[in-house]
Amino acid sequence: MPDVEYDIAVVGGGPGGYVAALRAAQLGAKVVLAEKDKVGGTCLNRGCIPVKAMTRSVEVFLDAKRGEEFGVKVSGVEVDFPKLMARKQQVVDRLVSGVEGLLQGSNVTVMRGSAKLASPRRIAVDGKEVAAKKIIIATGSVPSRVPIPGLDLPGVITSDDLLQTNRVPASLVIIGGGVIGMEFASIFAAMGTKVTVVEMLPLIMPPVDEELARRFTQIVRRQGMSIVTGAKVTGVKQAEGGLDVAYETSSGAQSAKAEIVLVSVGRSPYTDGLGLAEVGITMNRRAIAVNDHLQTNIDGVYAIGDVTGRIMLAHVASYDGEVAVENALGKHSQATDYRVVPSVIYTIPEISGVGLTEKQARERGTPFKVGRFPLSASGRAQTLGETTGMMKVIADTETKELLGVHMMGPRACDLIAEAALAIKLEATAQDIAETIHAHPTLPEAFREATLEHLDGAIHVLSRPWATPGPSM
Repeated sequence: MPDVEYDIAVVGGGPGGYVAALRAAQLGAKVVLAEKDKVGGTCLNRGCIPVKAMTRSVEVFLDAKRGEEFGVKVSGVEVDFPKLMARKQQVVDRLVSGVEGLLQGSNVTVMRGSAKLASPRRIAVDGKEVAAKKIIIATGSVPSRVPIPGLDLPGVITSDDLLQTNRVPASLVIIGGGVIGMEFASIFAAMGTKVTVVEMLPLIMPPVDEELARRFTQIVRRQGMSIVTGAKVTGVKQAEGGLDVAYETSSGAQSAKAEIVLVSVGRSPYTDGLGLAEVGITMNRRAIAVNDHLQTNIDGVYAIGDVTGRIMLAHVASYDGEVAVENALGKHSQATDYRVVPSVIYTIPEISGVGLTEKQARERGTPFKVGRFPLSASGRAQTLGETTGMMKVIADTETKELLGVHMMGPRACDLIAEAALAIKLEATAQDIAETIHAHPTLPEAFREATLEHLDGAIHVLSRPWATPGPSM
């Protein structure tokens, strides 16, 4: 009996892969999706979604502790960690079920098992081969490991492990102050864990605008978190009551003790066992090399998302999936456009940004000015009782076109959407200023910050927030 030939075979069912499969089915293609675990990938099962579910539980806990401030008498507030983790899993399970339903309803064939490329036109899933006209590789990434002595000791864990823990540790050392590490730091510090973050670079969360990174560091230090930057971890050893993390700074050798050590030094493309070398696919170290159309060097084979080692964000993987499918099916030739990619960090408080940071604008030599608006001057932030934070708008000095928007504070990760659209449409400060924003709302802070590029914000008496950048 001849093979059933699919139009597209997708290897990996994460936010890139399952979106690619659904988009292909939407365009009338016959699609097979191979996934060795649960659909939804790292983001849905072991990343974005479970972490944000935990963050929400912690936010409710913190709000309850502040009840008296809002005229609400609350007593005996405590975290029921097993229930918190059970709710996290319920959220994950509902979304996984939803994705499975979408795939089934779209007539996407799902093959369970580990997949590899048998040829440029065939994939093998646990030994069973299927043929496809085009193949899209969407295998994502895994937590990176670094050559530090002692990382194999009991109690040294990855983010995947921490999401399965059954207790709140009394103390936690996080090696790596990136986005993942700082989100976990916020979660566990809020529940009473003594958290120490050890970061090799001068600032935590490198993608974040430097001013916001510094302000955030000051905030969490005041909350009791220990942040050590410019520190190189030299080893982890067993110690009385837990583990000892040794590191070196400009001040010399130091150490931090904790029950648990989280290794959070980024993620690496996952390409193990895919048969890429046998097929002849060109690699960029551990990542699959692709062009602007997400094509590999092998005709008909595409790669998307984290496995390409480019912008390792779930929403970029989904975007890649749609672009790759439309190119593979010949709908039109579309190159990826990463000029406007919002980043969101669910720390407490939240941080988000899109476009150029102040440092990037300076390095480009672009003439710019920065407009800032403190949330302490926001009516909505005052009613929420969350006034820590600011809105920052970077715009071209001459044209007033928005170059970058960065914010820290309540719902910053939701507010960034308006800024992303504005930059995508090449909007100016004048465009935002002339757009009526509802009152009282948090987005008003965005408009106020853009007003700093015109005649000044309305709801601050002076203009200490506006600073010029370099002139050409």
